[in-house]
Amino acid sequence: MKPNFETMPRAELRAYVLEHREDIEALRTLMSRRNPNAKRYKFPDTEEGWRQMEEVFRQKIQGIDKQEE
Repeated sequence: MKPNFETMPRAELRAYVLEHREDIEALRTLMSRRNPNAKRYKFPDTEEGWRQMEEVFRQKIQGIDKQEE
């Protein structure tokens, strides 16, 4: 029996999604709760765009945000 994703707190739902990555319904529920004011990045679907995106992710993981510098 699946949990009720709609009533799950965000942190609990996130943990569930990380443990059950194949559960598309849980992932959709989590994504529907994302912050509408969150920063969005648009990169062209090219090799250079992929390199730029990887660099942004690398900086985020390391705690560096060029927007704030």
